[in-house]
Amino acid sequence: MSSYNLGDLIELVAAANPDRLAIVGGATRYTFGDFDKRTNQVAQMLIGLGCEPGSKIAVYAWNRVEWAELFFGSFKARVVPINVNYRYVAHELEYLFDNSDSEVVIFERGFAPVIDEIRSKLTKVRAFVVMEDGSDHPTPWAQSYDELVNAQSDATFANGRTGDDLYFLYTGGTTGMPKGVMWRHEDIFFAALSSALGARITSPEEIGERSLPADFALPSLIIAPLMHGAAQWGMCNMLFAGGPVVLYIGHGFDAHEIWSIAEREKCIGLTLVGDAMGRPLADALVDGKRSWDLSGVFRIGSGGGVFSPAVQQALKDALPHITVMDSYGASETGAGGMSVEGGARRFQVSDGLQVLDENMIPIPAGSEKIGQLARSGYIPMGYYKDEEKTAKTFPTDTTGKRWSIPGDSASVDADGIVTLLGRGSQCINTGGEKVYPEEVEEALKEHPEVYDALVVGLPDDRWGERVVAVVQPREGTNPTLEELSTHCRNFIAGYKVPRAITYVDQVKRSPSGKADYRWAKEAATAGDAKA
Repeated sequence: MSSYNLGDLIELVAAANPDRLAIVGGATRYTFGDFDKRTNQVAQMLIGLGCEPGSKIAVYAWNRVEWAELFFGSFKARVVPINVNYRYVAHELEYLFDNSDSEVVIFERGFAPVIDEIRSKLTKVRAFVVMEDGSDHPTPWAQSYDELVNAQSDATFANGRTGDDLYFLYTGGTTGMPKGVMWRHEDIFFAALSSALGARITSPEEIGERSLPADFALPSLIIAPLMHGAAQWGMCNMLFAGGPVVLYIGHGFDAHEIWSIAEREKCIGLTLVGDAMGRPLADALVDGKRSWDLSGVFRIGSGGGVFSPAVQQALKDALPHITVMDSYGASETGAGGMSVEGGARRFQVSDGLQVLDENMIPIPAGSEKIGQLARSGYIPMGYYKDEEKTAKTFPTDTTGKRWSIPGDSASVDADGIVTLLGRGSQCINTGGEKVYPEEVEEALKEHPEVYDALVVGLPDDRWGERVVAVVQPREGTNPTLEELSTHCRNFIAGYKVPRAITYVDQVKRSPSGKADYRWAKEAATAGDAKA
C-alpha cells in the first residue's frame, strides 16, 4: 500500500501517465515511466553506498535533470537530500556538510576544487560521487555518478516507505549560517506540493486519478535553482499533477535564452524568483534584439523574492494575454497563498494561516492591529539539531495548538486579505537570496583595517534589496570598496558581499553593545544619496 512518501507519490503519477513527458533539461528528456525507472536506479545506488533510512546526502550542483533524479530517488531510498547553495565558499560548505550530517556528497566536477579544499575536514562523509559537466578537474577520490547509477536495477522495490519520512530544506539562519527545516513528507506535501491538484486528495492512490488531462499537461519552465525551495516546490506541484517541467540549466541568467526555451518547448508557464529574474525577462521582451512566439505562455508565477507591481506590469504590458501571480511562502510554513489585486504584498492565504497577536491569539479580520503571520496544522517538526530556535519559531499556544511563526509581520483586512509588512528580523532579501547582516559584518571585521561595521539592505530596482555596509575604519586607514569586497569573498558567497559602503567616524551601538540597525540604515541611505 502506498504512503504519502514523495517517492511513493511520484510512482503513482508515473503509473497513471507512463508515456507522458515528465522532465526536460537540455538534451535530456524523460517520460514519467523513464523517470520512475531512473529514480529507482538512483535509490538503489544510494542504498548500495550504505545509506539507511534517515541518512543525509548533499546535492551540490547547478540545475540539471540529475538534481531531480536525486531528489525523488533519495525519497524512494528513504534518504534525505540536502540542498547545497552552489554559491557558497569553502567555509560555508564545510559548515553545511557538518551540520546536516551528510554521509554522501554528490557534486558536479566543476566544484571539485572547493570540495578538495575541505575534503579532509569532512569526517562524516563516507563517499564522494562526481557528476560530469564538461570540466576536467581530477577527482581520484570520487566515484562516477553515471557508472554507479547505470549499474543498478530499475525495478520497483519496497522498503517500508512512510509519510513520516523526512524532507529537509536548508535556509539561512539568524546568525547567517544555514539551518535545516525538517518536514514530514505528508506535511510538506499538503503544505506546499499539492496546490495544482485542486481539492485535497484523501488517499495517496487518488493522486494518479487527479492528473491533468493530456491536452492540458503542457510544460512549465522552472527558472529558479533547485537548491531553493521555490523551485523544488514548483517542480513538485507540476509533476504531482501529471504536468511536465522544463529546467533552465544555464549557469548564468540569460533572459533571451529563457524565452527561447519557453518558445521551443511550448511552455504554458514560467516559475521565477521576484524582480531579479522578472525585470530582465521583461526587458528582453522589449529590447528589440529577439522576438519569440509566446502565444502559448499563459502564466508567470513568482515566489521567494520581492515581485514588485512595476515589474509585474512590465511583463503584462509585453504579454497582455498572460496572468502574473505572486505567491507567499516560507521554508517554515510551506506555500501560504496567492497575491490579489489592489496593491503589493496582499495575499489570499491558505487554510491554516492566520495573523496572531503577541499572545498567539488570531487577530480579527478588519482589525488595524499588526501581528505575525503563522500557520498551524501541516507544519515542520522544527530545525535540525537546534532546539532553541525550534522552540522560538514553532511554539505551542495555551490551547495546545502548535504554530509555525517565522517572523513575517502582517495585518488582515475585513475581507480576510493579508498584507505582508516584512520580516521582523534584519534579513536582507537580494534577488531571492537571504543575507543575514551578522555574517557579512563578521567577514568585514576580519579585515585588519575595519574596526566596526553594520550591514543593512537598501532598495534596489532589480534585486529588491542590495547589501550595504556602514564601516568604521581603524584610525589612519582608508580601506576601499574593492579591497573589502575582495576580502569578503574569502569568507562569504558573492551575493552577500556589500555593493556599497558608507564610512563613519563611529558605529552607533547601544550601551550593551547591540547593533542600532535603524541608525545604520539612515546612515547608509544618506551615504547612498551622496554617492
